[in-house]
Amino acid sequence: MMDMMLMLSLALLSLGILGSVYRLIKGPSMNDRIIALDTIGVILLSIVAVLSMLLRTFAYLDIILLIGILTFIGTTALARYIERGDVIERTND
Repeated sequence: MMDMMLMLSLALLSLGILGSVYRLIKGPSMNDRIIALDTIGVILLSIVAVLSMLLRTFAYLDIILLIGILTFIGTTALARYIERGDVIERTND
């Protein structure tokens, strides 16, 4: 029964990624695309967590942390690019 629920959650999360990919491609503004990219990262993290539960292993926990860190860094860099027009500040000394 638990395996069936995990498979159902994988299917629903996959549908969520499809919706986010649509928003990533079709999004009218850059903000919509960044939010869609962040959502894809979070859903991918969730898929790996559910897959880890389904396979009953702790081997994927490092991958979950890596995806979370990369999603955070990517979202922060894109938000800074939208705000300032540059990701890394360069000073002319």
